[in-house]
Amino acid sequence: MGRGRHIFYWIGQLNWGLMFLILFLFMIGMMMQYSAGGGHLDPWARSHLIRFFPAFVGMLVIAYMPPQWLLKLAYPLYGIGVLMLVAVEVSGHIGMGAQRWIALGPVNLQPSELMKLGIIVVLARYFHTFHPNEKPHPMYLLIPLILLAIPAALILKQPNLGTAFILLVVGAIVLFVAGVRWIYFIIAGAGALIALPVAWQFLHDYQKQRVLTFLNPDQDPLGAGYNIIQSIIAIGSGGLFGKGYLKGSQGQLDFLPEKQTDFIFTMLAEEFGFVGCLVVILSYLLLLVFCIGIALRSRHRFGALIAVGIGALLFLHVLINIGMSMGLLPVVGVPLPLLSYGGTMLITIFLAFGLLMNVWIHRDVTLKVSSL
Repeated sequence: MGRGRHIFYWIGQLNWGLMFLILFLFMIGMMMQYSAGGGHLDPWARSHLIRFFPAFVGMLVIAYMPPQWLLKLAYPLYGIGVLMLVAVEVSGHIGMGAQRWIALGPVNLQPSELMKLGIIVVLARYFHTFHPNEKPHPMYLLIPLILLAIPAALILKQPNLGTAFILLVVGAIVLFVAGVRWIYFIIAGAGALIALPVAWQFLHDYQKQRVLTFLNPDQDPLGAGYNIIQSIIAIGSGGLFGKGYLKGSQGQLDFLPEKQTDFIFTMLAEEFGFVGCLVVILSYLLLLVFCIGIALRSRHRFGALIAVGIGALLFLHVLINIGMSMGLLPVVGVPLPLLSYGGTMLITIFLAFGLLMNVWIHRDVTLKVSSL
């Protein structure tokens, strides 16, 4: 009986509202992967489901881990992430024109996805040493800027512009919430705008083409503009309630490329219409509300900054993926969390929710750490 109460106690520590939203969106993802496969488990739905189990276990392990462990592991895990990015550069696998994967036995891993979590945790660890009302001195910003610059440079080298952009923006949001003065962000933003013409010269041809296609997709409707034109057609044809599950013409007749990954939202819009899209978007919005609420409830700064970082990561993925599906943003290959196919991304997002759940479970813990 005592053991039973102990098990139920730990189960009760989980945030079940958050858990429901996670599982709800994953089930929608399973439905869409099944549809992307033409009403078959293979090639995507079965693998998506198989990857769910280790990802879910990983989420629970992280959720119940003592936060003191996360504090101690922050820098070592960041270092491992950087070494994995270096390994990608040295002996990574090339796919879709980019070198982004490394092989760990039978598993292909994309370290840049995991690095998104590494940067959140390491920045939260660094700023945990400062008092919430203390404004970090400019010299103290050198370390977090270096922590951000190293993985961003390695990811850009792959090349993976979308992931590098998300990494930098998530890092910037964590810095802002940590108390870095807004004037620094204005200076950085102005510098980035001034550097745009120079940065354009360093873009690969296909990256330049994506920007030009975004500005005018009709200039090459059967080439570079094909994906986004088909996506817009599919979204528009869905109407209010959609064409019905497994009945989307653009998706089922294979007019829509990358429908299981980058354009999974397009399939959802075609088959379930505006109402289905609204349900999914509101679900993501509720997840973001949970992130903010958990950040506000955390008594330790480490957890609050982690929750903010996870919220920023989720928001950027949803915004960019849906934006590019609708032709509002350039196509940069950013997946939709829990819905898009992709092993490393699925594991990353579940580990992210594990971190968020950890902050919730240990929200009243007082964390002390010696100054750096």
